[in-house]
Amino acid sequence: MQTPVAAKKAKILSIHDDSRIDNYYWLNERENPEVIDYLNAENDYTKGIMAHTEAFQKELFEEMKGRIKEDDTTVPYKLNGYWYITRYKKGGDYPIYIRKKGSLDAEEEVLFDCNDMAKEHAYFNLGGIAISPDNTLAAFSTDTVSRRQYTIQIKNLITGEVYSDKILSTTGSVTWANDNKTLFYSVKDELTLRSHKIFKHKLHTDAKDDIEVYYEADETFNTFVYKTKSKKYIIIGSSSTLTTEYRILNANTPDGEFKVFQDRVRKLDYSISHFKDHFYVIANSDGATNFKLLKTKETTTQKEHWQEVIPHRDTVLLEDIEIFKDYLVVNERENGLNSLRIISWDGKEDYKLPINSETYTMYIGNNPDFDSETLRYGFNSLTSPSAVIDYNFKTKQKDIKKEQVVLGGKFDKNNYESKRIWATARDGVKLPISLVYKKGIKLDGTNPLLQYAYGSYGATVDPSFSSIRLSLLDRGFVYAISHVRGGEYLGRHWYENGKLLTKRNTFSDFIDCSKYLIEQQYTSEKHLYAYGGSAGGLLMGAVINMNPELYNGVLAAVPFVDVVTTMLDESIPLTTGEYDEWGNPNNLEYYKYMKSYSPYDNVEAKSYPNMLVTTGLHDSQVQYWEPAKWVAKLRELKTDTNKLLLHIDMNSGHGGASGRFESLKEISLEYAFLLDLEGINR
Repeated sequence: MQTPVAAKKAKILSIHDDSRIDNYYWLNERENPEVIDYLNAENDYTKGIMAHTEAFQKELFEEMKGRIKEDDTTVPYKLNGYWYITRYKKGGDYPIYIRKKGSLDAEEEVLFDCNDMAKEHAYFNLGGIAISPDNTLAAFSTDTVSRRQYTIQIKNLITGEVYSDKILSTTGSVTWANDNKTLFYSVKDELTLRSHKIFKHKLHTDAKDDIEVYYEADETFNTFVYKTKSKKYIIIGSSSTLTTEYRILNANTPDGEFKVFQDRVRKLDYSISHFKDHFYVIANSDGATNFKLLKTKETTTQKEHWQEVIPHRDTVLLEDIEIFKDYLVVNERENGLNSLRIISWDGKEDYKLPINSETYTMYIGNNPDFDSETLRYGFNSLTSPSAVIDYNFKTKQKDIKKEQVVLGGKFDKNNYESKRIWATARDGVKLPISLVYKKGIKLDGTNPLLQYAYGSYGATVDPSFSSIRLSLLDRGFVYAISHVRGGEYLGRHWYENGKLLTKRNTFSDFIDCSKYLIEQQYTSEKHLYAYGGSAGGLLMGAVINMNPELYNGVLAAVPFVDVVTTMLDESIPLTTGEYDEWGNPNNLEYYKYMKSYSPYDNVEAKSYPNMLVTTGLHDSQVQYWEPAKWVAKLRELKTDTNKLLLHIDMNSGHGGASGRFESLKEISLEYAFLLDLEGINR
């Protein structure tokens, strides 16, 4: 196969008396036929190099698909007199949304069959469904491009008619006022895709006549709208990386004026929930780095009136709450592990649901009813499939409503082992690593190991179950999640020490975990593979510039690798809203620091691991040209003969292909790439 070579067209990028030469800047010309030709050539090259694995890819696809129950159904939940259910039919790629009135024995009412809705589209996603308070109308949103720009429409659930109301370029989220005829929604800027405006729409009117009720002028903020669980308030939120602000309006008076809940204060991050005559506030105010819970009356919402309910704790991160009429449920994280704490409003009970594991994921599920006597939550681990559980507050009994079925006849969770180990970072900090592998393998350094991490935005990667991952584990792979700084696994400080001018900790943490895994003979340099996507793709780019010799292969999915150029371009989606995450390179200090690790700017003439890079032409989060430019520059400079492959989905965006099983084809390619490097072809 002839290796694709992108033409070099030098562009000088200058700021702070510093010039960078970008030979592949022209690849951002999405409409340029030369660009499309180059991308197609990369796809053809990847297909050619991987041609000998095509039968294996199909085998992997069928194997992974074969573990998934095709005719599956979610656990029903009750809302406003109806039971709502999502189900899949055999051979169907998309969900079917149904409901039943009053009883689960009632006749089924199909709200949306996405299999029919998707027929004419290469990509399809139903973004959200909002049922009107009187249960007769459904506002819904669709994206058929994969750029996360949704069109909102309204369906009459009695007649089946879809009204002529059509609202373009939204986030897809819709909120009904209590009058059953007024909708609130958020709109995206056409260029930057920043959610910047909230509009009000009246039923059966033209969208061009919709009234703008809020404009978020600060380009570092996004805005959104929702209704409280109590159904009493419409909430407009504005958020940046570090700061939030909310406005409230009684949902019975949609033509009224929104009132600011608490004025915007730099680095004051808070969220609000309503119950009876109070708002409950999770906030980091007054030095509460890990957040605390407060409450305030509806009529006095400014910060000086907030009263403490749960204090700040240095070792416990307060992540979320769920309110019931008799109980408060608190989702807390301590030493990396989630717990659900149950507190009765009368003060007589305060305890945690017991868990006997240290590699698991637990979270609050869908609980739309204040009056419920049960908490719905989810639980899974690296070895245990996902379970939906109802816990009765009164009887203290658990009822497993559903456990994920792993088909194929071969899965037994007792055949796998999971544990948590701790590496030591170069600055002495202890780094947690969650591991899973098949019991019986010898840990003698000969095992292939796939090491995954993300490490940005305070997003925690919990150790969760994957039936897809079994295709690696059953072939001898060890799977490791490195909980690096930049996430919030060990609390808010874990995030603060992996962003802005401490971002390099994320990269060195990953490398130090790699070295520890090799030292402890879980793997070796010849068998270690690294994987990350989006901001985790930046992590991949950074670590292979710093220590390429540690890895035999790398998977980089939709990687954010041209950090400096992107963060200097305010027209690109997400840029202005992320200055508090990466820094603003218009400031010299941040520019120099960012340039020191930006993967694209630090490619050198040296040997790199085998690499498979994936992206989507319509990606709105990380534009396709970042990985395309990165691969082109790597091809130009790298001195090895290792594989360097770029796969571009010409129909999808950041989330990959739509459809329940279509995404498995890309995973099959990724797995075949890894397994082929290990000489495994069956």
